[in-house]
Parts: sequence; C-alpha cells; structure tokens
Amino acid sequence: MSAPPRVVLDACVLFPSVLREILLGVAQAGRFVPLWSDRLLAEWAIAAGRAGPVATAQAQGEIATLRATWPGASVPADPTLEARLWLPDPADRHVLAAAITGGASTIVTRNLRDFPRAALQDHGVSAISPDDFLMRLWLEDSPPVAAAVAAARAATEAHSGRPQPLRPLLRRAGLPRLGKSLSSAEID
Repeated sequence: MSAPPRVVLDACVLFPSVLREILLGVAQAGRFVPLWSDRLLAEWAIAAGRAGPVATAQAQGEIATLRATWPGASVPADPTLEARLWLPDPADRHVLAAAITGGASTIVTRNLRDFPRAALQDHGVSAISPDDFLMRLWLEDSPPVAAAVAAARAATEAHSGRPQPLRPLLRRAGLPRLGKSLSSAEID
C-alpha cells in the first residue's frame, strides 16, 4: 500500500472551523498527510481575529491544539525558494514553497486562480478546491469522509445548541457538491 499523499492546507481552508474539522478528520483517518507553515497558521489567526479579540484567542488555542495533534505537519519557511517562485499574487508564493519543501503533491485552497496549473506543474504540485478534493476522496473511499462530516456536524450542533441540516451546513463550509452527494447517499 502506498503512503497517503502529502497535502498543504491553505489558510482559507483552515478557517472556518467546519471545513477544517472535516479535512483534518479525513486526514486522521489516514487519507492524506496535512501540511502547513507557520505563516499559514498566522494567516488563519488574522482571519479569525477580524471577528474580535475572543475569536483571536480561540484561534490561537485551536492553532496550539493543531500543532500538538499534528507535530510533523509544520513545514519550515524557505525564503530563498520562495523568492525564486512565481505566482500571480506574490503573497501566495509561501504556500507553493511550503508544498515544495514539504514534498506535497497538492494544495487545497479556495483561491484556485492564485495557483495556475502552469505555475505549479513544473514543481509537481496541483491545486484543488476543498469541495473537489473531498469529493474525490469520498468517491475513492466514502466511510472516512462521511465519518469526518458527521463528527464536524455533531460538534457544530453541540456548539450552536441546535440541529444543523447537512446540506446547508456543508454549503456554508464551501462544500456544496459533497453536501449533495452525502444527502443523496442518505447520510443526512
């Protein structure tokens, strides 16, 4: 059996929490090895912080838990490599550098236009949306994905104190195709 693929999770898929919980649940099931850099985690904290100081503190706590749970996931920065890379938005070069340094084949991101195929292919890296990534994993082996979705849904229901219908929850998390597929499979 081959080793699971190494995958960089962009900051935009680490926040919000439902998407992150699903992705990491699937990773915990052994379907892929998650990777990130300190800068990606800092970008997550900044995004969460826009909701106020409580959200910043919560994000810092979640980041500490993430580091403890996934001690090998952090990829060191390589400013020399980053400076040699080209992407339409220079602020995203650090994500590609993390993928190359970490030996990742994939970047999961919502910002696909910032990671054009031509700029990635010479490095053996591709970019994919979280919905397409999770759909591909679900089609290959549905139980780990369904279990991760169920756990994230249960956590959201416990946190909110109310039922969370599956399709709207996944739509809000940016996973409309996965939500439709799981609903059709009567997992709702």
